Parts: sequence; C-alpha cells; structure tokens
Amino acid sequence: MLIVVTYVSALVHMYSIEYMSHDPHIQRFMSYLSLFTFFMLILVTADNFVQMFIGWEGVGLCSYLLIGYWFKNNDYNYAARKAFVMNRIGDLAFLIAIFIFIAKVGSVNFADVFAFANGEVIGKSFSAAEITTITILLFIGATGKSAQIPLYTWLPDAMAGPTPVSALIHAATMVTAGIYMIARSNVLYSMSEVTQNIIAIVGLATAILAATIALKQNDIKKVLAYSTVSQLGYMFLALGVGAYSAAVFHVMTHAFFKALLFLGSGSVIHAMSGEQDIRNMGGLSKKLKITFFTFTIGCIAIAGIPPFSGFFSKDAILLAVFQKNPVLYGFALFGALLTAFYMFRLLFVTFTGKFRGTEEQGHHVHESPSLMTVPLIILAVLSIVGGFVGIPEVFASGGDKLTAFLSPVIAKHEGHAISHTTEYLLMGLSTGLVLLVILLAWSRFKNFQSKEEIGFGKVLENKWYVDELYEKVIVNPLGKLAAFLNNFFEKNIIDGVVNGVGKVVNYSSRQLRLLQSGQVGSYILMMVISILVIFLYQFFIKK
Repeated sequence: MLIVVTYVSALVHMYSIEYMSHDPHIQRFMSYLSLFTFFMLILVTADNFVQMFIGWEGVGLCSYLLIGYWFKNNDYNYAARKAFVMNRIGDLAFLIAIFIFIAKVGSVNFADVFAFANGEVIGKSFSAAEITTITILLFIGATGKSAQIPLYTWLPDAMAGPTPVSALIHAATMVTAGIYMIARSNVLYSMSEVTQNIIAIVGLATAILAATIALKQNDIKKVLAYSTVSQLGYMFLALGVGAYSAAVFHVMTHAFFKALLFLGSGSVIHAMSGEQDIRNMGGLSKKLKITFFTFTIGCIAIAGIPPFSGFFSKDAILLAVFQKNPVLYGFALFGALLTAFYMFRLLFVTFTGKFRGTEEQGHHVHESPSLMTVPLIILAVLSIVGGFVGIPEVFASGGDKLTAFLSPVIAKHEGHAISHTTEYLLMGLSTGLVLLVILLAWSRFKNFQSKEEIGFGKVLENKWYVDELYEKVIVNPLGKLAAFLNNFFEKNIIDGVVNGVGKVVNYSSRQLRLLQSGQVGSYILMMVISILVIFLYQFFIKK
C-alpha cells in the first residue's frame, strides 16, 4: 500500500503542476493534495484502529477540501458537503466498533484484538454475536469510505474537484481505505460467515448497479466515477468470498489503470478547453496521440484482457467467486462484460469518428505538455506489467508472489479445488466474451451520433433516480425538520432562554443601580436603618 499510494500520488503531483498551472491558488491545491497523501500514509502504516481512524478521518477532511476546491461554485460546495456527511455516517459505525474493542479487549492494537478474537487470551474471546456486530459496524464504515450501496452516491459527485483530485481519490487514496481496513481485519471477518455473505452480496450489487449507470453517462469523468464504484464492488465481492489477497491485488492494479484513465480524461478536458461531455468530442485520436494510446491501454487493462494487469487481478477474483458460488460467478462475469462495454464506448465515442465539438474547440485541440503525458506513459507501463506480481499458479508454479508476500497478514484463500482445465476454460470464457463485447461496442459507437435517450436508457442516464429518491426520502424530510427546529425550537426556546437570562440581568442591574444614587444623605439614611436593624436583631431576636 505504501508503494501504491506514494507512487501514484507522486505522479498525480507531477501532473498537477501543469494541469493547475493557470489556477491562482495552486499553492493551496498542492498543499491539500500533499496533506491527502500524508493522511493516507498514516492510515496504512497504523498498527491500531485508533491511528487508522485518524488517517481515515484525515482523508475524509482532505476530500472535502479538494472536492469543494473551487468554492465559489455552490454546486461544488454541495458535492463536498455530501461527501463529508455520507462519510460521517460510515465513520460513526467505525467509531462504535473501536469503543467495543476498548470495552471488551482493553486495547485497540491489531495484534491484541486479533489474539483476543482467536481465543489466545485465556478464558476470554468474542462471542459469535459480538464478532458479527463488530464486523458489520466496520463494514458500514467501509461502505461510506469505499462507496458501496447505499452510501455510494457521493463518489460520482466528487467529480466536482479538479481532475488530479479525482485520480487520487479514485485510484490510490480514500476509496481503497475501506478495502484495506477489511483486508487488514481479515482475522475477524473469517470468523463471521454472515458478514462475509452480506459483503459479497452488497459488493456484487454495487458492481452491477454502477456498471449499468456507466453505460449511459455522457460526462467523461462520471463514466470513470461509476466505473470506480463498480470496481470497488468487485473488491468487496472478493473480500466477501474470503479472497482477501485477490482484493488487495485488484486495489493495486486498479490504482494504476484508474489513475491512468482519470489523468487521461484530464488531458482530454485540457485539450477541449474544459469540455467534459463526450457527445461534443470525437476524432481526438488524430491530435492526442499519446493520450489516445495510453487511454486505450487503460481501457484494455480494466476490461481484463491478457496479459494486462487487470486480467490477472480480475481473474483471481472471478476464480475465487466461482469456487464459492457459480451463481455469483455468473453475475460477476456479467458485470465484467458491462465494464468492457462502457469503457470501450467511452474510448470510441471520445477518440474515433468525426469531431463533434465547436470550431473554436477544434482549433484549440492539442496534445498535453510533457509534465502531463510522462505520468500517463509511466502509468500505462504499470497497467501492462503490474499484474505480473500475481501470476496464477496455473501459469507458473510459485508465480503468485503477492499472496506469498501478504501471507504473514492474510491467510491463503482455500476455496473448493478446481482443475487447471476448468481454470483455463474460465479464463478463456471471460476473455472471449470481453473481446466480443468490445467488437459490439466498436460496431455501435465507431460513428457515434448523439440522440435523446428514451425508456430504460433514460432511467440509466438518470442513475436509476437514486439521488432523487434520497432527496425525497431523507434530505427533504430532514430539511423540513431542521427548518421547524430553527423557526420554533431555536428561536422560541433556545433564543428565549438565552435572551431571558440577558433580560433578567438587565432588569436586576437597573434596580440595583438605584442604590447608588450619589446622594450623601440617602447613604447616611441607609447606614442608620442598617444600624437599627442590626441592633433589633442582636437584642430582641437573637437568643
């Protein structure tokens, strides 16, 4: 994780120097970006849940600052606020799990918690109900940070931030934190089959839902955003079937090709003078040769075509899912085919056919400077060779170096044994179907013509109306409650109490002020009256 975070972050910083060069507040942007990386490094180097939580909250804060970086735009501020609030929901569950560790174990260190869970502390261990509760709470935390159903809608809106931010959030930091946390806590999750099943189902549902939405998105960054949500779903699916090392492997390869795709989209947006709608692009491969070539490599990698990195990590996940449940495998394979279709739709609509933008945009289109293209080339190379650290055993005995490297932390996944022949057939099936889907995408989008979506296409374009549902069911009622509390409770009760205290003090001071009139005669009269009162008390009342 240190290698992935620092390497991708360094390339994003390098890219940002040129991409943000015209921004008057670039110093603020670069400091936020560095702070983001700093908190992610705190998170992955933690040896206890509290330090992890500090990094966890830190990346949440930085994402808020970076998504709302252009804060004069209220829509961007709303997107930043949405990301912050949705993450707090998950963070509360994470915090409750930490309190349970403190109450039950008396420690938050990984070693102590895992030893306690394994029964290594004599006479003490978690009950089945406690393990399930803890793992579900941690998983809710992960659904917020890693954008799973139902807390995923903040991530596509996070596109409001500058493109390098999108690359960093979606590739190396933030969204991978949930995967990392569950993989790091695999001892606990392996003890709760209920939670694992929930994770697998939620992950698969998220992967397919996000993939269907990506099919009809027209904003180049929104397609990639829903692609990230979908790929995170695959990682959770792997965690749910117990293939923790496969999930971490996909985190690594995904970091390379998703950073490449986002930075590539930034290069396209830069060339198109800020245009993000792919319906107004087309034919860019002629002028953006390096961007087109590297973007194509990213698309091939994410589609899972051998020998690119995405093939090895996605194959490891699909194999583990097949070993667990062939029905889940069928759905997972369907999601993989959707991935290939929407990514190559994006590629063909953006880079092939005729240019559909304005004449002014056409004159402006040019390849990005070397500070932007060099990171693209480096990430393209990593997207090609990054998968070789996890070559499956079927290709080379002892080839899977990553699983061996992770073995002190993650036990090797032991699914139902399947023959090498079956494994080759599964690889051949997925690769063959992906190639067919790419040909289908080519035939449909090589000469793309924009048209109004109708029927089911309109539903997908509007993201299954999930945002609208949340707005009606959650946001609006809370808004009305807040308005009521503000107008009645805040103004009448809270303000009434505060203002009442002020009025009482004011009235009392006005009455007390009469005692200090400044007239010597009235002071002498008060002295005489006081002496008489004391005299009467001493001689007639006091016994």
